[in-house]
Amino acid sequence: MQIALAPMEGLVDDILRDVLTGVGGVDWCVTEFIRVSDRLLPASSFHRLAPELRRGAVTRAGTPLRVQLLGSDPLCLADNAAFACSLGAPAIDLNFGCPAKTVNKSRGGAILLNEPELLHSIVSEVRKAVPPAIPVTAKMRLGFDSKDGALDCARALADGSAAQLVVHARTKVEGYKPPAHWEWVARVKDVVEVPVFANGDIWSVEDWRRCREVSGVENIMLGRGLVCRPDLARQIEAAKAGELLEPMSWDALQPLLADFWRQARRKMSPRYAPGRFKQWVSLLTRSYPQAVTMFALVRKENDCERLDALLGLDVNAPGFKAAV
Repeated sequence: MQIALAPMEGLVDDILRDVLTGVGGVDWCVTEFIRVSDRLLPASSFHRLAPELRRGAVTRAGTPLRVQLLGSDPLCLADNAAFACSLGAPAIDLNFGCPAKTVNKSRGGAILLNEPELLHSIVSEVRKAVPPAIPVTAKMRLGFDSKDGALDCARALADGSAAQLVVHARTKVEGYKPPAHWEWVARVKDVVEVPVFANGDIWSVEDWRRCREVSGVENIMLGRGLVCRPDLARQIEAAKAGELLEPMSWDALQPLLADFWRQARRKMSPRYAPGRFKQWVSLLTRSYPQAVTMFALVRKENDCERLDALLGLDVNAPGFKAAV
């Protein structure tokens, strides 16, 4: 069994990847998508969303990072994939699942599920462009507005030489509304010869057990479930081994929150850092009643120094330098 951390645009950036993979249980993670349109991107575009490339393409905990590309031009994607590999990307992931309207309007993400032939062409060209030892993987949904073509899309990706498929078990139109249709992951698994990962609505160990039973796959990708419960991967890992791991307490979570805020203060301007911190705290309210109280305290707070005090962060400590 492998457990992956999902790429979530605008949420799972390098800071949150660092904090979450540091908890343990995650085998690999993926960047937010890097949008490719009609040109070869400069190195700065890759380093902005994947600063881990400067330090071996791993997080601080040593978790490998895959670079995800999004676009619809096979040759342009291939050129950018090859360049990403020259910068140190150990794997290239292709996004065919993003449901954002702005992305879909510009022929990116889930809208391409209406064109299985194009999916095949993209994966094939990228596969030819990158070194043989570097895997090319893909993430898909079950379709744009219908699941009717899901199996054709999966075959197209696998036949195009995708080494793995991650299947978010909903269509674009279904968004993130429950339930996730894990039974369709089983259908995908039956028609391709490559490893399949189940993704969607795994919030707990119990959900993982049901997903495994329904989908028939061992590999999973966790998104919101891991963001809301940072030790979920470790809990699942323990359950797989027949052990019981007590959930991380609110007190144990405090160093993670402080670490997240400290990194946000270093890397982001004072205008944006508070919003990113509040975004995570709001998601933690799903798993921690105490987060409801914290969110009420910070919801209208945009002063970084007051947030420092709330988290007990010493801005005068040696080595601390906030962004300006």
